[in-house]
Amino acid sequence: MARSRQVPSWLPGTIGVVGVIVAWEIVALTTAGRSGVVPTPTAIVHQFWRDRSLYPPNLDTTLHEAVEGYIVGNGLAIALAFVAIQLPVVEKALLRVGIATYALPIIAVAPILQVALTGNQPKVALAALACFFTTLISTLLGLRSADPAMLDLVRAYGGGRWLQLRKVRAKAALPSIFTGLKIAAPAAVLGAIVGEWMGGQQGLGIAMVASEQSLQISRTWGLAIVSAGIGGLAYAATALLALILLPWATQTSRRRGQTR
Repeated sequence: MARSRQVPSWLPGTIGVVGVIVAWEIVALTTAGRSGVVPTPTAIVHQFWRDRSLYPPNLDTTLHEAVEGYIVGNGLAIALAFVAIQLPVVEKALLRVGIATYALPIIAVAPILQVALTGNQPKVALAALACFFTTLISTLLGLRSADPAMLDLVRAYGGGRWLQLRKVRAKAALPSIFTGLKIAAPAAVLGAIVGEWMGGQQGLGIAMVASEQSLQISRTWGLAIVSAGIGGLAYAATALLALILLPWATQTSRRRGQTR
């Protein structure tokens, strides 16, 4: 009996993407083509090639803003979570601040930051704000997921709360922290682009607004797709980094999934 060939894991996803592009092309040429709002994928690709010199400087600016905001927002969230887990009095106040930052629409905060800060600082601040809450909650949950038996063992040997944090809680929180960092990566890109909508010299958001105002529909779609692609790549890069640095966490998750 011939062995049945196993379907490659990448094949279903590839077929799905190709199917979406083909359906998009057909719809854009027929139903949606009458309004002119939805260009075909081929038109977007042609416009992208014509605008190839437009992307490098704008992409560089947006990436710098997103990376700075990503570092500031996540660094502050992780540091405050480590302090809060040691000082329960601080945790409640910190969670209220985090919820407030998450509940506030970024588009409403952007004008205030644009007036209060200068240069690229408003974009960096919005990028940091976009990823602060997610990483804060993920870190707190990870720190609280530490094995109680290990915490009791450290305490039995005379260790205090800070030793428990270093030896047990920090390691237990790493998978959860990286989960927050993965979600925060595309959020930082979005925050930087939203900040650019409020004004600036260059960036993907600036180029997007300019192309929209000049009715360059294919260019606007191209810029939006590139922005989404950058967010996806940022998520994938963070996931790859977690896989490299925390292989033990991935193996544990797989074992849990197999036992269920």
